[in-house]
Amino acid sequence: MIATTLSIFAGVMILSYTGVSLFANLDVITSLMIAFAMSFSSTVFAMKVLEQEGETTSLHGKISIGVLIMQDLFAVLFLVFAAGKIPNIYALGIPLVLLVLKPVVSFLLKKAGHGEVLVLFGFFLALVVGGELFNFVGLKSDLGALVAGMILAGNPKSSELSDKLVGFKDVLLIGFFLNIGFQVTISVDILITALIVLTALVVKVPIYFLVFTRFRLRMRTAWLSTITLANFSEFGLIVASAGAAIGIISSDWLVIIAIALSLSFIISAPLNSNSYQLMYKFRNLLMRFQTNKRLSYDQPYDIGNAQIIISGMGRFGAAAYDQLVKNYGRNVIAIDYNAEVVEKHLKEGKNVIHDDATDMDFWEKVDFDHLRKGQVYLVMLCMGDFYSNKNTIHQLKKIGYTGMIAATAKYDDEVEQLTEMGVNLAYNLYPEAGVGFANHVCDRLCNVVRTPEGSPSCSK
Repeated sequence: MIATTLSIFAGVMILSYTGVSLFANLDVITSLMIAFAMSFSSTVFAMKVLEQEGETTSLHGKISIGVLIMQDLFAVLFLVFAAGKIPNIYALGIPLVLLVLKPVVSFLLKKAGHGEVLVLFGFFLALVVGGELFNFVGLKSDLGALVAGMILAGNPKSSELSDKLVGFKDVLLIGFFLNIGFQVTISVDILITALIVLTALVVKVPIYFLVFTRFRLRMRTAWLSTITLANFSEFGLIVASAGAAIGIISSDWLVIIAIALSLSFIISAPLNSNSYQLMYKFRNLLMRFQTNKRLSYDQPYDIGNAQIIISGMGRFGAAAYDQLVKNYGRNVIAIDYNAEVVEKHLKEGKNVIHDDATDMDFWEKVDFDHLRKGQVYLVMLCMGDFYSNKNTIHQLKKIGYTGMIAATAKYDDEVEQLTEMGVNLAYNLYPEAGVGFANHVCDRLCNVVRTPEGSPSCSK
């Protein structure tokens, strides 16, 4: 954030001396405020992209979310200082109050059920327990809401509560955007300035990628994390709004930042949709930035002498693994990018490795002869995300794999696409699951005690 803020700040200061549009005569404090607001990346956008691609728990997903959390903390701290409030003596008791409240909040959250009461309890935590409590002791209510959320960290129902409240958050965020849009009439100067501000992405993207690779992440992880963060943030707009409230920047700049933010989403969306294709296209260039020594948890693994490879160890993949091991023994190996899932299966004695089958680096580490000579005769793609299955098929075709490929899908058109790509068996989860369930019920019916009338009949 420091590198990004200072880089954008330098650009804004240079433009302030050129007389270009609304940059003219900006002072140091205003320029720094603008640069700080543009250094944030969008949590909302990143989460939507990661959820859509099923990559929230992947390594690059976790890194992206970690960066966004740190940025949000910077934003909240700024809001606290921007408020100019001096805490009163009661603020010293906040840690003790939170310590007492945590078990009480956890108990009430457990008793809140799964419906409207849970939603109301979420608002109560944010607005009353968090906001009003901190406001009472002279601290910013925004910080209180953040701390109230931190109290729930690790609670089994925290994810459910988050899912319940996310719709409200989106509506309030839209309202915030509209409120800013109503404040100023958009002019040609504002549009031109917003387009100039948008070029700050050219600064942010290389800085992210360079920082990630210097921390010894492999190229793929660094690239995907960078593309996820290649946008501006609604939190930056909130920071700018706080700056406008205390007179650091003008209301015109709120509209400029809002337009630049919206345009960054338009640019970032296709970048994320084509992130893998872009990575492969510029792979030779990007690989130059990868360090020779990489982090232990970000390196490909050797699959040994496996004959069957399963990618994706969710419920379906785990069930397939158990059945194949039962039939074919230890020649089965599974891959999953979720470290927690891998750890769970390893404890159960399963042959599972932590990696990503969509990653070209992984397949390049596999012995080509081992694949081409037919030693691996089946690759099963059981990933919940259709695009991950497609990407893996592309990787297999690219390295010359000629064995059997089986892949899962959720819709008929996805089955057709998989078949056209040369998949030997495309398994439609929903209809097939229904058939399996019916067969299971029929097996049970065959074992019930029959009565003379109305008894079920079974045929071999």
